[in-house]
Amino acid sequence: MELYEVLEKRRTYRDYSDREVSDEIVKKVIAAAFKAPTNDHLRQLEFVVVRGQENITRIIAPLAKNMAAFKELVFEVDESGDKDKMAMFADALPKQQKMLMQSGLLIIPFFRQLTYSLMKPVELSSLNYFASAWCAVENMLLAATAEGLGTVFHIPVGDEAGKIKKIVGAPEDYELTCLLTMGYPKENAFLPKQKEINSEDRIHLNAW
Repeated sequence: MELYEVLEKRRTYRDYSDREVSDEIVKKVIAAAFKAPTNDHLRQLEFVVVRGQENITRIIAPLAKNMAAFKELVFEVDESGDKDKMAMFADALPKQQKMLMQSGLLIIPFFRQLTYSLMKPVELSSLNYFASAWCAVENMLLAATAEGLGTVFHIPVGDEAGKIKKIVGAPEDYELTCLLTMGYPKENAFLPKQKEINSEDRIHLNAW
């Protein structure tokens, strides 16, 4: 698949078939993470790969309470009138936990936070390791797309990250970016409508 075709086909899927993703493909997708640019050229990335619904359920247990509260918040405060956005939320919110189990594969990307607390940066450069970690995740999303997989991730909120770190035994100086699942999409998988953006309208020459 050509690069721009991969970019076009990279979409968020929340409905998966029961077809298993092979270890070989998982290794290829994770290997792609190490091709991303990283702060200090260190590539201090680690990955916890979880298979099986029972194991995944144990990992995502801290999400249940926060997800219920988030559902109420989203529909209470959104006043945008954006029908496409609300259609996406209407599909996504009921599936928040189910989507992480359905594929039977959960990947937790970790990065080492060497300077300052992630939640207490002193300047933008304090987030260099965090930014690098997300470049790695993007590589994984694109690699998974090239392999014919759908992906979706959940960014931890509240106390979820700390609890998940304890469950998997992650070192204190490592942080997680998200909970990432990937799998082969169902034939009738819901795909939210994409916004048509004219990139030329967003380009400012020399100054805004």
